[in-house]
Amino acid sequence: MVKLCVLCAKKRAILKRPKTGQQICQECFFYVFETEIHHTIKDTNLFQRGERVAIGASGGKDSTVLAHIMKTLNDRYDYGLDLYLLSVDEGITGYRDDSLETVKRNQQQYDLPLKIVSYHDLYGWSMDEIVAEVGRKNNCTYCGVFRRQALDRGAVMLGVNHIVTGHNADDIAETILMNIFRGDIARLGRCTEIVTQGESNIRRSKPFKYTYEKEIVMYAYFKKLDYFSTECIYSPNAYRGHARTFLKDLEAIRPSAIVDIIHSGEAFEIKSGTKMPTQKTCERCGYMSSNLLCKACCLLEGLHRGLPQMGIGKASKAKREEIENAPPIADNVRKVQHFSEIQRDEDQPQLVQPKDPKDVYTPPPRVPGGILHDAKLDKRDVSW
Repeated sequence: MVKLCVLCAKKRAILKRPKTGQQICQECFFYVFETEIHHTIKDTNLFQRGERVAIGASGGKDSTVLAHIMKTLNDRYDYGLDLYLLSVDEGITGYRDDSLETVKRNQQQYDLPLKIVSYHDLYGWSMDEIVAEVGRKNNCTYCGVFRRQALDRGAVMLGVNHIVTGHNADDIAETILMNIFRGDIARLGRCTEIVTQGESNIRRSKPFKYTYEKEIVMYAYFKKLDYFSTECIYSPNAYRGHARTFLKDLEAIRPSAIVDIIHSGEAFEIKSGTKMPTQKTCERCGYMSSNLLCKACCLLEGLHRGLPQMGIGKASKAKREEIENAPPIADNVRKVQHFSEIQRDEDQPQLVQPKDPKDVYTPPPRVPGGILHDAKLDKRDVSW
């Protein structure tokens, strides 16, 4: 028996929404997916008319769908936003170089200016060089710290005052679990906020805060969006992977577990009198920090002094003695530009031409689970 869409009751249902369990048609899915994100934007007053907004673009499913949605909703509802694509080149051979080609194609598809900043230009180190130095155990710590600052630095170059990222409901729930596991009260109180304040009054927001990762994959699949679906080659050992596995087990038992965890994080309150870190400015690079030196400068100092574990975790007595007795940083080591000295690019970002698709490895798009209409599709859920 043919199952009709529970919303329009006219067309055949082709998918089951992971978020609600409704069996709906493709057109209704597009409508509810886009409308829910629009309501999130309007209910939280994410944007002001005339804002210059940078979309954090990596070429993956989340950022590609975000670019498509922001372009679509900005035109449909007349937000009046000036949109840009902002990408970070971490310097990961065989992963980021290929995914950036996807971003360059997105630039042409959505007609949005693109700015690319690289770790090597900003810090003097690429992720390949960092991994060769530190190994694969703590490399994600370096990448996460450097990427956050790189986005803010790129935003200053573009002259934008707002960055939107593709963090979805699954990502936020994972972050809440990670902060609980680590007992990080300060980050636990901030990670559920849909808007956070960065350096130099640059706001960061997450329009996909209540959007399930599975539905993002479904939207990209049915819209036939051009995105890069391979995971980072250095991420299998990341601590986040353990939280993700735990969350997926919870979701299999209770689909609402993801949004339930988010609501629990939103209701979290810190006991009065609890000592919290105070906001300061890094005395070396001028970036926001809770210490005299920001995390990025601590990690860079460890790399320059040949102590790659410096700035990671709590320092034992032996580790502190090793740091104290380590040789000073050489005078010819490249220093990170002070945040206050970053200049805005006078010219509009030039159109970056992508390589010939024949010369770029582009994995096939992922087939999401929960599709009802085609028995030939692989029903295994391999989208995450």
